[in-house]
Amino acid sequence: MIDGIEWQVAGAPVPYPDAVADMEARAAAIRAGDAAERVWLLEHPPLYTAGTSAEASDLIDPRFPVFESGRGGRYTYHGPGQRVAYVQLDLGARGRDVRAYVHALEDWVIAALGALGVPARRVDGRVGIWTDDHGAEAKIGAIGVRIRRWVTLHGVSINVAPDLGHFGGIVPCGLAEFPVTSLAALGNPAGMATLDAALADALPQFVAALGQRRDSLEG
Repeated sequence: MIDGIEWQVAGAPVPYPDAVADMEARAAAIRAGDAAERVWLLEHPPLYTAGTSAEASDLIDPRFPVFESGRGGRYTYHGPGQRVAYVQLDLGARGRDVRAYVHALEDWVIAALGALGVPARRVDGRVGIWTDDHGAEAKIGAIGVRIRRWVTLHGVSINVAPDLGHFGGIVPCGLAEFPVTSLAALGNPAGMATLDAALADALPQFVAALGQRRDSLEG
């Protein structure tokens, strides 16, 4: 547990339908007060997910299974070498501010990558987490959330060392003009466990940011 939030790391790749079913069950338990909030870190087998804004033209080559996700956004890829963090918080107790939650998620990933020596950032008008790869802006992390009765589902993905060629089957997040990168592609030696530790270290800051936003709303 970190600040009352369960920190769970899957030991093997989790099939996407199983992950969604688990998230749905956990969300119901959080709403009922029967389970703690959770951050669930995992990897998936290679697959594509379609968000609620996905366009058919962005699916170029369905070489892997494609799943309707229910999260916001367009198409994205998940697979080995990519850390997925499913974040399940009760926003009913944390301010009910969706924009503040998404910004806090972005800041959480940016802080963790910064601790690994990667200068990441958000960019106005573009979803996701961005950095520079050999002089070009490239996406290193994706954000996609769903909120049901103020409990959050889905979350973020960060490219550690996936096969970047697997992104070629889609237009990632509908942004054809920008490449995708990873820690490995940047020459950063950090592996999955190192990234997980950086995310854990930054989690209290993430939670505190939501609390500060709530205090400002209540004040």
